[in-house]
Amino acid sequence: MTKVSSRRLTIFVTAGIVLLLLATAANGTAAKPWPSLLGSREAFPPEVSAAVERVWSEPTLSRTVNGPSARVPLNVYVAFVDAPEVTAAAARFRKITRSYEVRALDDDRFWGDDGDGARGLAQVLRREPRRRVFLSQGEHSSSFLGTISGSALTVLDLESRRDTVDPRLTAYVHIDDRVAATLARLLVPTLGFIADRKLGEGLRLTTAVAEWAVDRSGGFCDWLAREAVPPVQRDRVLVALPTCAAGLRPGGSRPSQSP
Repeated sequence: MTKVSSRRLTIFVTAGIVLLLLATAANGTAAKPWPSLLGSREAFPPEVSAAVERVWSEPTLSRTVNGPSARVPLNVYVAFVDAPEVTAAAARFRKITRSYEVRALDDDRFWGDDGDGARGLAQVLRREPRRRVFLSQGEHSSSFLGTISGSALTVLDLESRRDTVDPRLTAYVHIDDRVAATLARLLVPTLGFIADRKLGEGLRLTTAVAEWAVDRSGGFCDWLAREAVPPVQRDRVLVALPTCAAGLRPGGSRPSQSP
């Protein structure tokens, strides 16, 4: 296989996984048309239910990744999961990532761009104390393959012990393009590390930002006071970080300090 052909096949796998945005070998087709962890199908709009069923019953591949442990309380970690625009902005400020962007559309829907050709929408389908379930729909563009679209159902489970959180991400991916989907299935056992790296990227960013937020230096609180972020997401973070909230005036800014 030539070097160029090998690179093209690698990009097929990366393109499928990167559609997750936000997050073991392929496990095959799910056994049931609807995931029981979401509760009733009728609780969701018809277009959302149809998208979930397509991913769940006909996944191109599925992966499970354990993210890095975060030395923070569970409520702090969850706050940054639920405020992805804040998390992405803080990660850029800390130079953990250069171009990862997220914009909140409402409380449960977000637009994202990983800066590497992938962009799309993610929606929170279910919130539980130690679990979040997301539906992502988007596309990946490259000079080799053009644009490939797909969807993903992602389950984030959080195990908490004392002041440490261990995240685990399970993703079910459906690639719309049949050729890309076939190649992805064939190559995942060989190039699975690429999939795991892309899925784990969001977990790595969340852990790094959450640990910065609880650092006693107060650097995160100062940054948050200056950063223009949606009030709803700011408030979610402040509820989990009362020391930051205590230092902010109504309106979001920190009081000036005397020289």
